[in-house]
Amino acid sequence: MSTSVIPGVLKKMWRLSRRWLLVGAAFLLLQYTNALSGLQSAASRVILATGTMNADPGSYEPGKGMFEYSFSVKTPEGEMVDFNTYRGKTVFLNLWATWCGPCRAEMPSIQGLYEQVGNDSIQFVMLSIDRPEDTQKVKNYVATNNYTFPVFIAGDLPELLQVRMIPTTFVIAPDGTIAYKKSGMANYNTEKFRKFLQRVNAGE
Repeated sequence: MSTSVIPGVLKKMWRLSRRWLLVGAAFLLLQYTNALSGLQSAASRVILATGTMNADPGSYEPGKGMFEYSFSVKTPEGEMVDFNTYRGKTVFLNLWATWCGPCRAEMPSIQGLYEQVGNDSIQFVMLSIDRPEDTQKVKNYVATNNYTFPVFIAGDLPELLQVRMIPTTFVIAPDGTIAYKKSGMANYNTEKFRKFLQRVNAGE
């Protein structure tokens, strides 16, 4: 190839690649600033508002397995909590992260559900899988959104909770059976799901 042609080829390659480089740079900026998860969350909330993704307890066959309680979680303040303390209770367990848009989108519905049915026998565990060094970010996110459900930081989790997708939600019956599991976001603050939790808690 003639040396006089090389600059023209390089210019053409630059014009072709420049757009993709700009797109990649914009994506990295959104990801770094956490704006991407915010955009995902906003879009996901629009979808949830349609009612097409209301949680459906009937979609899961209960009693497929037993929950493993022998592990610990940590409060954002650093206090270790043995999960065995939840034995004999109904537990709504949600795995989430601050960087997960769909997780953030479903949280208002979980807060609403918690306000309706959360009590000593129906416990909520919002288990963040953010990195331990990002605990302050978790605290800030919860405080900014005025969430009052109990939040914990994950440590070494049993295999059952090493999920491939978040959000993932479990409902654990008082006898330790898994009454419900959902991978992906959903709207949980519905009359149907509230009644489901109450039935599980009653041992029905």
